[in-house]
Amino acid sequence: MLVCLLAACTAKKHAVKLEYKDYEINKTYVPDTGVQQLLLPYRDSVNRAMGKTIGFTTKSLAKKMPESELGNFMADCMRVMASRRFNKTVDAGFVNYYGIRADLPEGNLVLGNIYMLMPFDNLIVLQQVKGNVLREFLNLVASKGGWPVSGIQMQITNKQAAGILVGNKPLDDNATYTIANSDYVANGGDEAQMLKPIPQETKGYLYRDALIEYIQELTRAGKPVSAVLENRVTYVN
Repeated sequence: MLVCLLAACTAKKHAVKLEYKDYEINKTYVPDTGVQQLLLPYRDSVNRAMGKTIGFTTKSLAKKMPESELGNFMADCMRVMASRRFNKTVDAGFVNYYGIRADLPEGNLVLGNIYMLMPFDNLIVLQQVKGNVLREFLNLVASKGGWPVSGIQMQITNKQAAGILVGNKPLDDNATYTIANSDYVANGGDEAQMLKPIPQETKGYLYRDALIEYIQELTRAGKPVSAVLENRVTYVN
């Protein structure tokens, strides 16, 4: 009997059936007041934090392809704050267009605006890339209609990158460039497979935190969150 019990305890079990049920939450749903009371102090604390004013704009900023004021602001933040945190020159900064999840309204900006703008816990990472790999990445950017860039000027023709300038100099396929990106893209996200094999340097610095710090610096200087269109990325027929 003992042997049988031991054998039963060590036997492997496999799932043979999976069942699930959907629960719709609508106006007829009765909230659990006990749970609500339990979460109340946390909710109030979060609401207070998210409502803290950290900056301001003089007009609303929205994302747009191939270039926008919001995109330029965010890409400049990526490059500038990466350069400071890593204490080295960063040639170019990029922001995944599809990772921008909100616009910035006109007027005061609160912390919650930045969490809506960038809800993901993406880290800023640096990579040393050869010019030919950077060209391949920019061709990908071009094929997707254009992403926010900083330190780069390029044209998009037939969904390919052309007339590429890095720091106002023509892209050199044999040179090595330091680029700042999100860890999501550097790890091959959004089809950026050419970046995946390249070593990354990280400081555990969230891009969202960089945005918050960047905005707070502007606020202390009495400046609004703003940017201008500079023909960083243009369409050419």
